[in-house]
Amino acid sequence: MSPNYLSDLNEQQRAAVMHTEGPLLILAGAGTGKTRVLTSRLAHIIDQKKAFPSNILAVTFTNKAAREMQVRIGNIIGSAIEGMNWLGTFHSIGAKLLRIHAEEANLKSDFTILDTDDQLKVIKEVIKILNIDEKRFPPRYFLSQIENWKNKGLPPEKVANSEPDIIGHEKSVEVYSSYQKRLSRLNSADFGDLLLLPLKLLKENDSLLNKYQSIFSYTLVDEYQDTNSVQYLLLKLLSQRNLNIACVGDDDQSIYGWRGADVNNILNFEKDFSGAKIIRLEKNYRSTKNILGAARSLISNNKDRLGKELSSYIEDDGDKVKIKSLYSAEDEARFVSDEIDTIISKNENLNNTAVLVRASFQMREFEDRFIINSIPYRVIGGPRFYERQEIRDVIAYLQLVVNPNHDLKFERVINTPRRGLGDTTLRKINDAARRDNTSLYDISKKIIDTDELGANPRTQLKSFISMVDSWREKINKVDHITLTELILEDSGYIAMWENEKTPNSESRIENIKELIGQLSEFQSLAEFLDHVSLVMDVENDDNTSKVNLMTLHSAKGLEFDYVFMPGMEEGVFPNQRSLDEKGNTGLEEERRLAHVGITRAKKYLFLSYAQNRRVYGNYTQSIASRFLSEIGFEFIEEELIYDTYTQQYSSFSGKNNNQKNYANGRTALERLQAIGHFDNLEYDDLTFNQDINISPNQRVFHTKFGYGTVIDCDNDRIEVEFKTGKKIVLASYLELVNND
Repeated sequence: MSPNYLSDLNEQQRAAVMHTEGPLLILAGAGTGKTRVLTSRLAHIIDQKKAFPSNILAVTFTNKAAREMQVRIGNIIGSAIEGMNWLGTFHSIGAKLLRIHAEEANLKSDFTILDTDDQLKVIKEVIKILNIDEKRFPPRYFLSQIENWKNKGLPPEKVANSEPDIIGHEKSVEVYSSYQKRLSRLNSADFGDLLLLPLKLLKENDSLLNKYQSIFSYTLVDEYQDTNSVQYLLLKLLSQRNLNIACVGDDDQSIYGWRGADVNNILNFEKDFSGAKIIRLEKNYRSTKNILGAARSLISNNKDRLGKELSSYIEDDGDKVKIKSLYSAEDEARFVSDEIDTIISKNENLNNTAVLVRASFQMREFEDRFIINSIPYRVIGGPRFYERQEIRDVIAYLQLVVNPNHDLKFERVINTPRRGLGDTTLRKINDAARRDNTSLYDISKKIIDTDELGANPRTQLKSFISMVDSWREKINKVDHITLTELILEDSGYIAMWENEKTPNSESRIENIKELIGQLSEFQSLAEFLDHVSLVMDVENDDNTSKVNLMTLHSAKGLEFDYVFMPGMEEGVFPNQRSLDEKGNTGLEEERRLAHVGITRAKKYLFLSYAQNRRVYGNYTQSIASRFLSEIGFEFIEEELIYDTYTQQYSSFSGKNNNQKNYANGRTALERLQAIGHFDNLEYDDLTFNQDINISPNQRVFHTKFGYGTVIDCDNDRIEVEFKTGKKIVLASYLELVNND
């Protein structure tokens, strides 16, 4: 008779649980019950007395996952769970090892773990000692480089010849070395050290390595596709002796390359662990057949994958995936809002509804629309759009220009970016303002010509007040969009984020651009600020039924009955920056991210795209994401688009090639007729792409972007280098130019 924990497992799951000897890779597709398999496998090893609980290393990626695993295993094996001393996240296990062996790492066992703010303070001290210009090389830039090296398992002495082409490489190496010495003197470690230092100890101390290889009879790893280099090296070292390592993961859900995760760790598992067995979990318990079919057809376009075929446990095919084209981003938000109103009318719980966006700047349109339509919502994984630091900063500048006596806004921006007007100076200004019973702005205008402040603070304050006055003079002379751009330029605020040179700073700049674009919807600055005040006044009570608004990265591991994925446009999704920086590797990660988004949906999935997006107040034409054309025609219900730019009807799905749309072997006209549109049309009634042959290095002309040179061709999507930069445009938008 099988133990209880095996009774409800399917054949693939049972095989993964019972294979206990040798390296094992469990390829667990979305919704296939991987956590259940992982916990059942742990219970099986203990139940069959293969190892004591204290001899099992079980690694998760989040504390939440670790707690869930503890509860589940405890329900199966009871009090024996108390002996599982090595169940936790990579960092918690690393911290435990480091505290036990702190002296070998030149630390004391009571060392402190620094947060980001503390790290930046240490780096600021270091670059001051090294006489490095903080404006040219901000502390966050060095922190980003140090974190990147630690993720790769590289201590300071190993990075001298690593990535020599990066900006400020020599300075970064120097800062890294001094930073580590400073941490040691402070008896401190950062999060990167919790993995890097144990790895260093194990590699340099054979007796220590032998000890832990003997302790860990079995190693189990969750979310293996998300491991970075230092995590991979630690796991390989610790499991070398027994080779009883089981990794659970899904190469099709590797979406964290931007923070160091390396999909090659899972792709190369068989090479790294000789004789490894691979078991695929392919029975999905979450989504309908049409949703899984859409996900399967999309991800099959990736070349770097081990491959599996997800099939639905649910017999019903379910609704087809709905694809919708809208004229603008505003129309897209209105469409999503109207669909959610329909869900509300059915008295369904909004907690089961999610709007998943590629980038946080997209949230603004939806937040505004939800507020207008009184749709309750929550933002998962981050603050609401208007609560983000950079948005609050920009709004504070605008409010100060409209009302210079707004002390709270004055305090927020006076030293943002840094102008040498710190807490001491601000305290003196506050004391003077209370003494004269006036505002910080008014008192500042008085004391800049007195000796109440030192020479440098007085000069900086005078410059700041002069800027505010100049902006105020322009309120009625220039439009509010131009004024905002002037404020961001003159103040150095945009330059501050541009100089930081981190992925986070790029996201902040995108959010600021979205805010500026929003200004064009209002007649004046005052009207816009009134709108912001009303939006920010909305209460955020999470105990009620609410729509979940989040980025696709934040959605990993979650599931919803209704899923909306807006912004399916080239440049938005796939993200242009990812394509520019990583090429095909970036494209494949973007496709995996789309796969993750699609497989969050249990019953209903809506994919949408806006033909136009507003950028700095001007509409820019968009092209439907290539991902839409990669979804099998049989899984979707699409709405044909009339493109006002090319004056032609077109369809999302299928591989396009000049006049033909080859999904299911049908022409565009036949597909129009198949879904009931324009039954009496002949070919001459529709305008199709002109039959032109475009190849790399050709000169072309675009009516909006001007002349350019073709870089690459992907069916009807052409990458062109224009004077304004690289763009991906449809072939039908281009005219060939004689290269002579």
